[in-house]
Amino acid sequence: MNTQSTLHASVPVKSLLNNDNALYRKRSKINKVMLTLSSITLVFGLFWLFWIILTLLLKGGASLSFTLFTEITPGPGDSGGLANAILGSVLMSAVGTIIGTPIGIMAGTYLAEYGSRGWLAPATRFLNDVLLSAPSIIIGLFIYSLYVSNVGHYSGWAGALALSILVIPVVVRTTDNMLLLVPNSLREAAAALGCPKWRIVTMICYRAARSGIITGILLAVARIMGETAPLLFTALSNQFMSWNMNAPMANLPVVIYQYAASPFKDWNELAWAGATLITLLVLGLNILARSLFRK
Repeated sequence: MNTQSTLHASVPVKSLLNNDNALYRKRSKINKVMLTLSSITLVFGLFWLFWIILTLLLKGGASLSFTLFTEITPGPGDSGGLANAILGSVLMSAVGTIIGTPIGIMAGTYLAEYGSRGWLAPATRFLNDVLLSAPSIIIGLFIYSLYVSNVGHYSGWAGALALSILVIPVVVRTTDNMLLLVPNSLREAAAALGCPKWRIVTMICYRAARSGIITGILLAVARIMGETAPLLFTALSNQFMSWNMNAPMANLPVVIYQYAASPFKDWNELAWAGATLITLLVLGLNILARSLFRK
């Protein structure tokens, strides 16, 4: 072993990195092929992304006006906006985030800080991954059977509960991963100074993983803003401006679904405008999340 190491060390690196070396030529060709394939797939994905965004801007950009945020959804042939749908989406998304975020952070904290032993943490991670990939319509049916069918009516609370269940697995996964990235040396140094475990988690680990946890919350909000299926079975919709969370509530995804399938041109234009608005909002939240994660 020492003789081989000495021989390799005595060979200049530049003599190995030239076309006369068969191994170098082989690896260079493989590298070029893989770079070419990677570039092609990158361009392919970006092409469809820009096409979708361009289509939305061309068909819905003209309908993005001040009245879109000030007037409620109109009847056929009338002018109007999406103010009630925007309000409903904001309210239900905010309540869903408020309900789901603390649960997700606490569950992720347990997995990362207290679940190093035993079977509970691995089982929870597995179930969380299942919930993370579960179709959102199943969540809507679950809340319908658990809440809507018992109270006898659709409501904004039911929609917020469905959205909160979609928030939880995203926040759990992000919190767990970010806390695991915090060096153990920080925990050990605090423990050596007599700091209790709960204070180590809240004052050191949370601060070190703050940007990553916030990123997970923003990604969860971006996900629930465009969910339609859960709200069809829980909040349904409402043609009027309403702050009552205990009644059917308008929301952008369901309004877009209804108006896009209608035969009325003005409703189709509002559907394109709503789709453009949601896409720009989700895109902005993802960019913000990525920016925070880089820091």
